[in-house]
Amino acid sequence: MNLNDWYEKGITFEQYKNQMTVNKDEMLSIYNRFQVKEDELERLKNIQEKKLNVIVLTEDWCGDALVNNPILLKIAEVLKMDVRFLLRDQNLELMDQYLTNGTSRSIPIFIFIDQHGQEQAVWGPRAAKIQQLVDQEKSKLPNVDSPEFKEMQNEMIARLKKSYIEDESIWREIEKSIINSLLSI
Repeated sequence: MNLNDWYEKGITFEQYKNQMTVNKDEMLSIYNRFQVKEDELERLKNIQEKKLNVIVLTEDWCGDALVNNPILLKIAEVLKMDVRFLLRDQNLELMDQYLTNGTSRSIPIFIFIDQHGQEQAVWGPRAAKIQQLVDQEKSKLPNVDSPEFKEMQNEMIARLKKSYIEDESIWREIEKSIINSLLSI
C-alpha cells in the first residue's frame, strides 16, 4: 500500500476518540486547553499552502500519544490539514517502516504527506527535549533485575504522565518541535 492508501484506511479524530478506552479524558483535557501560540501562527503561513495531510500511528494507552496527539490536532486545525489515525498494533506493516532508531515501534509517529501521497516529513515519537526528560527519569531507575524496578518504573510513568497533562512548557516544546519539522519541508 502507498501512503495515500494508508491515509484512506485511517479513522478521523472523532472515530479515534470514540473508540478510546485509556487516556481519553487526559488527552481531551490537553486538547481543550492548548492553543497554538500567535508567534507560531506567523511561522506557519507558508505551510498551509502545501495542503498536507497527516497519518498518525498511535494507541490510546500511550502516554506520549496522550500529549502529542492533541497538540498535533491543534496545529493541523490551524493549517487545515486532515488527520487520520491508525492504531499501531493493527497496522504493523506501516509501523515497521517508521521504527525509532531502526528497532522500536515507539509511538506516536506523524507522517505528513502531500496530496499525491508523498511523504514530506515524519515526526515522533517525542520532541528532543522531552526525550531528554524521559532519559533523565529512566536513568534514576534501578537495574531491571532489581526487585524495586517495576514499582519505581510505575512511579516514573505516573510522574511523566502528570507532567504531560499539567506542564504547559512541555506542550510548547512539542509544539515547537512539530512546527520545526513542518518548516523543514
